[in-house]
Amino acid sequence: MTCIIIEDEIPAQRILQNFIDKIPSLELLKTCKAAIEANSFLNACNVDVVFLDINLPDISGIDFIKTLKHPPAVIMTTAYPDYAVSSYELRTIVDYLVKPFSFDRFLKAINKVKERTETSKNIAENKAETIFLNVDKTMYKIVLEDILYIESDRNYVTVVTKKQKLSLIDSLKNWVEKLQTAEFVQVHKSFIINTDYVDKITGNIVYLDTYKIPVGRTYKANLLKVLGV
Repeated sequence: MTCIIIEDEIPAQRILQNFIDKIPSLELLKTCKAAIEANSFLNACNVDVVFLDINLPDISGIDFIKTLKHPPAVIMTTAYPDYAVSSYELRTIVDYLVKPFSFDRFLKAINKVKERTETSKNIAENKAETIFLNVDKTMYKIVLEDILYIESDRNYVTVVTKKQKLSLIDSLKNWVEKLQTAEFVQVHKSFIINTDYVDKITGNIVYLDTYKIPVGRTYKANLLKVLGV
């Protein structure tokens, strides 16, 4: 698991760094003194868990987490145990560590994160996410992972799956907001694709199965980044 530390006190940083070094499955990517610095990093990189001090100089740890659209798992650190109750109101917070904490207590928090991650993974594998599309007064059930791409044409979008094409009145912007998963990427002002089905990219054309989808110049860099190219 990858992790970062957001902590303004140097001694507390060193304790966390020392404990993280003892766990082979943990990789420390960055240590930040303030939430603003961490915000930029989290927007650019995927992180599995954040060790977050509640009392930060620019914004409280709890308020900072509320600003993140898709926050990672969080282990709060604090010298004030009274904060623990309010912190549990946020589902992303897995555990809290009251300073000073031992390595045994630290390890317990890490195991909680691993357990939650495995549970979420099993749920995702056992239950494919679906939506219903209303097309000509008929409700069609669509498995999201079966979608190859979505094409926009004026006031309509066409959802193309492995088995069918469904057109309905909608906007591509709505689908960008609806498909908040790593697989779906907008590659053109008129197209969103499922990167799981990308066969190849030639110039500004991406190939999905038998389909050729244009890639806009302003979208190509992000597509290549998502694909790890």
